[in-house]
Amino acid sequence: MKTKSILILLIAAFSLTGVSCKKFMDINFSPSFPQEVSAELYLSPIIYQIANGYGQDQRIINKFTQAMLGYSTDRASYIWEQHSFPGGISDVGGVMWRMVYFNHGKNLENLLADAKASKKYEFAAIGFAIKAFDYQLLTDYHGPVVLDGAYEEKRLQFEYKDQPDVYKRVQLWCDSALYFLDQKSFSDNKALLNKYDYIYNGNMERWRKFIYGVKAMNYARYINKPDFIQNYADSVMKYTALSFSSEADNATVKFTGTNSNNSNVYGQDQALLNSSYYNRAGAPILRYLTGGVRGDVIDEAKSSSDPRLSRMLKFNADSIYLGAMPDGRAANTAVPAVGNFYMFKNKTDFPIMTYSQMQFIRAEVALKKGEKSIAHEAYLNGIRGHMTFVNKYTQIRDENADETLNRTVITNPEIEAYMDSTEVAQTPEELTLTDVMGQKYIALWGWGGYDIWVDMRKYKYDPIIFRQFEQLSGVQLFHNDYTYRVRPRYNSEYMWNAEELEKWGAMEPTYIIKPLWFVLSDY
Repeated sequence: MKTKSILILLIAAFSLTGVSCKKFMDINFSPSFPQEVSAELYLSPIIYQIANGYGQDQRIINKFTQAMLGYSTDRASYIWEQHSFPGGISDVGGVMWRMVYFNHGKNLENLLADAKASKKYEFAAIGFAIKAFDYQLLTDYHGPVVLDGAYEEKRLQFEYKDQPDVYKRVQLWCDSALYFLDQKSFSDNKALLNKYDYIYNGNMERWRKFIYGVKAMNYARYINKPDFIQNYADSVMKYTALSFSSEADNATVKFTGTNSNNSNVYGQDQALLNSSYYNRAGAPILRYLTGGVRGDVIDEAKSSSDPRLSRMLKFNADSIYLGAMPDGRAANTAVPAVGNFYMFKNKTDFPIMTYSQMQFIRAEVALKKGEKSIAHEAYLNGIRGHMTFVNKYTQIRDENADETLNRTVITNPEIEAYMDSTEVAQTPEELTLTDVMGQKYIALWGWGGYDIWVDMRKYKYDPIIFRQFEQLSGVQLFHNDYTYRVRPRYNSEYMWNAEELEKWGAMEPTYIIKPLWFVLSDY
């Protein structure tokens, strides 16, 4: 594990050195560093950057979904919570863009080239899987993105492609990953995979399930299209079935947690959530965990029929669980979500895709198809799966952690009591999309903000479906509407690619409230 930590630092330094006045996509061609590096040496820093890029920009998404909010009544400090952005030269919210085109960028292309040339086909499969995942999240986050020519040397301007093109390319890269999974490598790469694969330690069948998960997510993005049932729904059902079979299959980035250089990006040492600007658990998660999935919320709750409450959230000095409100309201009453608790610990894995997530996607689409029994089964699987997920993180303790903040695991009687409660739809006939989305919000809270935000946008922040989301109006919404996209990264696009931005209307402040393609009900 020590070797892995050192490798992250070395190649992270390699990735961040040599910045010039050129567009950042091109700087990987610096002659100061060798261009021919074995595929495996690229892999661990690429995996680290998934967690880093994903984790940093999720902090902004958390403000749109109200998963985690700030601790300030200063209007400039909660501009994101009003569904706007700071403006100016700020690159806040642009880390995923930087990750895809720079931190991964040419490094990932080099990994793929060497893996294919040296017949290390497992690394080629992983590389294509990561590339597909990268672009799926990037286009869901920004909308139109650079799809072709991003790594051409000396080029400073780039054309964007909209989501239909990006989604098709994601499927192509998934298929490329599956192709290489089935090829025979030149040599046995088990030791190299175990050493450099921070997600599955070389378990290629779990990588296969991950790829199926990306395909399922991709096809699910067509749910608002008129031909979804005819052309896409069965693919979602197929690939959710082929994807993760339990929480043991979850894709998580692993950390040793001995110092800030090798700690979970949401642990205290990395400090991404330590700022009071990001770390207050929002009102919706508290409401969902205290009776609000199907029933009435408990005000100033000290306990709940949902056993996840005491394992996921912290209480104040009076043992009361409190949630933050958006745009600075009641900021002083909220309790920080971080601090050696739940998944926010130095040594814990950072999730990027889970079994319960796949089950809730499956339940949603089965409902759309009218297959209520299948939907109900997947919905129940998702809830039970998340109980297992919570228990994994409940059991992991950091050294010198405050033991009072580490709860005992959820017991089987607690699980069964909750599953039999009125908070869970007991029959297929009872099940609604509101039930599915409420439980999915709980299951993805703290790590899966990208998919939560996809759900909120494709259903246009519907107060019936997202019953605990605090609806905003008037001055609470900076542009009088909710955000549907984040602007491309300022430091590359607004400095170097303004002509392309003009074509898409991205120079206008209201660009961010323009619904993305997957939100629309037509082509």
